[in-house]
Amino acid sequence: MVSVGRHPNITLLSYSEVEKVSGYVGNFKVTVLRKPRYINEELCTGCGTCIEKCPWKKIPSEFDLGLGNRPAIFYPFPQAVPRFPVIDTLNCAYFKNGKCGACKKFCPRDAIDFEQKESRLELEIGAIILATGFRDFDPSKLPNLGYGILPNVVTGMEMERMINSGGPTSGKVMLQNGEKPRTIAILHCVGSRGKEHEYCSRVCCMYSLKLATLLREYTEADVVEFYRDMRAFGKDYESFFQRTEGLGVQFARFDRDIRVEQRCGHLIILTTNVYSGEPTETQVDIVVLATGAEAQIDQHAMGAMFGVSLSPDGFFLEKHPKLAPVETSTDGVFLAGACQGPKDIPDSVAQGGAAAAAVLSLLDHGSVELEPFTAFVNAEKCGSCHTCEGLCPYRAVSMIDWHGKQVAQVNEVLCKGCGACVAACPAGAAIQNGFTNEQVMAEIEGILGLTKARQVSSVQELV
Repeated sequence: MVSVGRHPNITLLSYSEVEKVSGYVGNFKVTVLRKPRYINEELCTGCGTCIEKCPWKKIPSEFDLGLGNRPAIFYPFPQAVPRFPVIDTLNCAYFKNGKCGACKKFCPRDAIDFEQKESRLELEIGAIILATGFRDFDPSKLPNLGYGILPNVVTGMEMERMINSGGPTSGKVMLQNGEKPRTIAILHCVGSRGKEHEYCSRVCCMYSLKLATLLREYTEADVVEFYRDMRAFGKDYESFFQRTEGLGVQFARFDRDIRVEQRCGHLIILTTNVYSGEPTETQVDIVVLATGAEAQIDQHAMGAMFGVSLSPDGFFLEKHPKLAPVETSTDGVFLAGACQGPKDIPDSVAQGGAAAAAVLSLLDHGSVELEPFTAFVNAEKCGSCHTCEGLCPYRAVSMIDWHGKQVAQVNEVLCKGCGACVAACPAGAAIQNGFTNEQVMAEIEGILGLTKARQVSSVQELV
């Protein structure tokens, strides 16, 4: 991240979002909304004085998933690049009642700017890589597991923050009453391979093994992993599983039915032994839910903006799973990472390199090969009904002014020759190259003529 932030050929637009995308491969027009940090980035040195002096320090931290607190002016996360804080206007006393202003008073560079406004950038882009990632499954949708209902039921990410030495508990794993846990259970496949999502999230087994290893090494607690199938599929992953098993981590296989209850101040895991079919009860102090990965909440809107389809599981759909795994149906738009589907770090890195190579190949080529059988519109016949514009899956049709009336026009760079506009046009104004009425009729006549000639030849042979 630091290398990216310092690279002379990389413009890093953090705390920003894409508002609009138009154009086509090699000629995209992108509008970026830059949100106000209320920090002058040209003056700020990232010293952190403003954060230290802020009196409002009891705001739940998003990065720590609510396990710790942060002030009203803060870094999004400790290693954030660029090293600029942002002011939370919803909790800042200055924005709520016009008082305080401690951050501005103590800033040695006078970098606090309460009057900063949002701005927009218009960029000309040759190619686009979507790397929007994934989000954690919300286990509160599964009340049988007790998340948000029972104490000491946490997600894998919350345990990550808890066990981290720089986290809200300084690396100490404790119960809500401050005591040390004696037994910790990790439940696999939460939000994966079930009614919520049918697919496997791929990373859950391995990060569960990692958490189990850390918990065994840095705490005195016993660890039990409840799993359906252990999917240690990557390079050396099986040896990592064996190493975890060698540390004394217990493994209990379960089927779909599992439930967490509370009795006498302890958590009880109720499940069925898959081998004997008998019900089992396991008493633990902490339950860690290995939540799966799902598509971002705005995935559909992002797909519509960039012209990328979604697969049935909600992730971005690649052009071809084997022949074009990083490309999309929209030329010039590529995919990298978990926005295309659940994957681990090595796979994400590999796909990121592949996407970069594909973009470099495209830009270095200097030209774009067009689809030969594109459609076009006879402006004289066009009735301005907009039917073709609404049907085009590639957004290749737009309305233009032609001799005082609106007519449809097809962008040949975007058109893929699917023929949807040609089939739907009520006026017959949309025509496809290679499939005009004259060409189709000539083909039919040729086939009929050939058939007739063959029939005559057959008769002559019989005679």
